[in-house]
Amino acid sequence: MTQQQYQQCIDACLECMNACNVCYISSLKEYDLAMLRDCIRLNRECAEICSFAAQAMTRGSDFIAEICELCVKACEACAAECGKHQHDHCQACAEACRKCAEACRMMAAVA
Repeated sequence: MTQQQYQQCIDACLECMNACNVCYISSLKEYDLAMLRDCIRLNRECAEICSFAAQAMTRGSDFIAEICELCVKACEACAAECGKHQHDHCQACAEACRKCAEACRMMAAVA
């Protein structure tokens, strides 16, 4: 595993974390909060897991593979939920989650 491969995954995690946070805040401003309840919950969860994964990779944790596997699951769940909504912030979040899931999937396979 090269430092560049780690950095690409870290960057994907941080981009996803930021997209989830933007979606979270933007969703709270939408009119129909009940419709976005699961989206909001998953945004928070995914953002925190992505942040944790980036920190673990930065530290060179012995648990990178397992943490990245968890990040894949969180990102896939968040992408699936956000993908149901037509808001721009939801669509941007879903795309960032898909990219992060792919980067973490590759990291988990080689870590």
